[in-house]
Amino acid sequence: MKLMLSRFFQVFLLLIPFTRSTSHAQNLTGIWRGYFITESYDQYKFELQVKQTGVSISGVSYSYLSTIFYGKATLTGNFNKTVQSALIREIKTVELRMSRGSQACIMKCYFQYDKSGKEEFLEGSFSSRFEKDGFGVKKGDECGGGKVYLRKVTTSDFYIEPFLRSKIKTTPVIINQPPLKKDSAKVKITTVPVKKPPLTNKPIAKTNPPLVKKPIVKPNTNSTKINTPVKQKVDTIQKIQQPAVKINPPKQIIPDPDMLIKRENALVKTLVVNDADVTVKLYDNGVIDDDTISVYLDKKLVLSAKRLSGTPLIVKLKMDEDNSEHELVMVAENLGRIPPNTSLMIVECGEQRFDVRITSTEQKNAVVRFTYKKPK
Repeated sequence: MKLMLSRFFQVFLLLIPFTRSTSHAQNLTGIWRGYFITESYDQYKFELQVKQTGVSISGVSYSYLSTIFYGKATLTGNFNKTVQSALIREIKTVELRMSRGSQACIMKCYFQYDKSGKEEFLEGSFSSRFEKDGFGVKKGDECGGGKVYLRKVTTSDFYIEPFLRSKIKTTPVIINQPPLKKDSAKVKITTVPVKKPPLTNKPIAKTNPPLVKKPIVKPNTNSTKINTPVKQKVDTIQKIQQPAVKINPPKQIIPDPDMLIKRENALVKTLVVNDADVTVKLYDNGVIDDDTISVYLDKKLVLSAKRLSGTPLIVKLKMDEDNSEHELVMVAENLGRIPPNTSLMIVECGEQRFDVRITSTEQKNAVVRFTYKKPK
């Protein structure tokens, strides 16, 4: 189920098929939490609690801005082990805590299962239709769509359903724990005093340049006048008045920062953009668990040890034909409470939009390359 904020609030019910994955999907039983983004770029939290028995799936879903503003629906579905796809249909809305003028909608989402280390992800897109008539809409009318990003977790923002309590090993949540930086205990900074040269009371001897005697020129007593050739004078003036030749300085070589040297820099994606102004937004992907990153743009630090959350970190790029290549490197400063360090990058460039999921560790940085191509 999903909430969309527009002229009035809407609650959506969810239908989810999964597409083929390159690896064998684990049993989907558990809690999947993250968020969805609408076509108008509104972002909402989203949680599924599902139980898989054989090929059958059942459970509930929550879509919410907060735990006091949410909608809850029951769901059912099935799982196809051959092609690793699942169809999950929310049956009906069972709880609504929203303002007046809200509408409920049935959703369909197309997800892909992925796994990185011990992390499991569900990502996809959705479409939706109104569940009931009301407020100028009819049942079955389209409600819009967007994209969904979920990660498998062990805690719920609400409460764990009875059918999951015996199947999930809960992990205590540490509140307000400051993010730890990599090797923070190992780094030792020492200050070395700089020795200044000893002072002396001896006066500094002044040295005058040696005198140069100019030759004495005797006046010419001869009546014969010697004329300097005019051409020689003109040539001399022209040589003096010639503009200086402009020499381009050599291109400055920027040394790689230590974090880019000591860790592997893995290329995640190359994006081809056709607008000069590019905006990059970085969110925590899934649970907000104090993931902290630094960001380098063309080897220059632009964001230092920033915490990922539901509010984006923003980096702006300026592209043109003379400066058509840029590279962003995301460096994990810690792994949060739920390793690895994961983030969602949303790139907005004119009418273009890209979504890139980023995973970085203390051994590997994530690289996204931007290439500018002027539209014809």
